[in-house]
Amino acid sequence: MSAPVLLVIAHGSRDPRHAATVHALVRRVRSLRPGLRVETGFLDFNIPSVQGVLESLAAEGVRDVVALPLLLTRAFHAKADIPAVLRDAPPRLRIRQAEVLGPSPLLLGALERRLYEAGLTPADKSSTGVVLASAGSTDPEAIAVIAAIAREWRHTRWCAVRPAFASASLPRTEDAVRELRALGCARVAVAPYVLAPGFLPDRIARGAAEADVLADVLGAAPEVARVLLERYEAARLPGLTAVGA
Repeated sequence: MSAPVLLVIAHGSRDPRHAATVHALVRRVRSLRPGLRVETGFLDFNIPSVQGVLESLAAEGVRDVVALPLLLTRAFHAKADIPAVLRDAPPRLRIRQAEVLGPSPLLLGALERRLYEAGLTPADKSSTGVVLASAGSTDPEAIAVIAAIAREWRHTRWCAVRPAFASASLPRTEDAVRELRALGCARVAVAPYVLAPGFLPDRIARGAAEADVLADVLGAAPEVARVLLERYEAARLPGLTAVGA
């Protein structure tokens, strides 16, 4: 019996860097699982659309699909937008919606990888405060998850870790940078907890102007690709209800 197709669902953006990063991440996933069919669909701005991909799969005779939201927290898109699109899929498709990517220890590893690539070393941890800068959300669950990740990350020997948000919630990146300075951290680093470049990541970068280090977005880090495959495998477990069932 063939494995379900993995459909990676990204939000989409007018910024071409967003789609380019999504496609690079999907290529890395394919390289880790050469026998797995992986498709990409976008909710807005980019093509192919999620609906278009689902219709094409149904026309080919595909039966089983795991739809994986390319999101770090379980906010509005994961709870409302994506399920609504999946419910409108061709009825012959059996679709299971996987969990969002975060939180995951692998993502913390990817964040540290990006900080080290930006110039820090493990020896710098005890004297460096880190701003965990996310896009932001009006969903209290998503905000609570970011705060919990910051608390967990602090226990890995950083001087301090503070959450920040590019929109919808406070504090902003620049305010968290100043708070860490006031705490006495010798240096301050900003770690964007976002998957791809775009409008809000650019806002995070501007807010990091007074920081000593600005890491890159998570992007196509190998840890992120491994999380995608973990979520895919979990969604295949017996007993999980298909979308629309």
